[in-house]
Amino acid sequence: MKAQQRDELLRTLEQRFERNMRRHEGIAWADVEARLEDRPRALESLRAMEETGGEPDVIGRNERSGSVTFCDCAAESPSGRRSVCYDKEARVSRKEHRPEASAVEMAADMGVELLTEAQYRALQELGGFDTKTSSWVQTPEDVRSRGGALFCDRRYGRVFVYHNGAQSYYAARGFRASIDV
Repeated sequence: MKAQQRDELLRTLEQRFERNMRRHEGIAWADVEARLEDRPRALESLRAMEETGGEPDVIGRNERSGSVTFCDCAAESPSGRRSVCYDKEARVSRKEHRPEASAVEMAADMGVELLTEAQYRALQELGGFDTKTSSWVQTPEDVRSRGGALFCDRRYGRVFVYHNGAQSYYAARGFRASIDV
C-alpha cells in the first residue's frame, strides 16, 4: 500500500473511531494506531474491509494480549460483499447462476474472519445493524456437513439466526467480518 493510501485509511479509521466512542470505551486511538503501525498486513485487511463497504471500527480489546478487534460496522451488510453463497464448496456445486465468490473465500482473501453467531450478537449490542439486509456467519460443521449455513439479521428490535442452503445467495445477503490487530 502506498504511503498516501495508508495515511488516508488511517485518517478514515481515526475519524470513525472518534465519532463512535461508545463502541470502544476505554480504548485510546493512539494505542490502536501504534498497533496498526507495526502490522502492515492488518492495514491491508482493513483497507479491503473499507473498500467493500464494511466501515470497520474498533469494537473491543483483548486485555491479556492487548490486541484490538476491528469489525464491520456499516449499517447494512457490506455492499461489496453481497450476492455470495457461503463457501467454495457451495459455490462450485451450483449448476447455474454461479456467483463469482463466496463469503468464506472472500474473507480468506481479505485476511479476515466471518463473525460467529456470538460475535454477531455482541455487535448488535453496539447498534442496530442489518435491519434491511442479512449476513452469513460462521457455520458449525454439523450444519455445514448437511448442506446448510447460518445467517443473521435484526428485525423488530431482535437478532434472528436462520439457516439456508449454503449454495443460496441473495442481493441483500453478504457477510460481516472482524480482525484482531
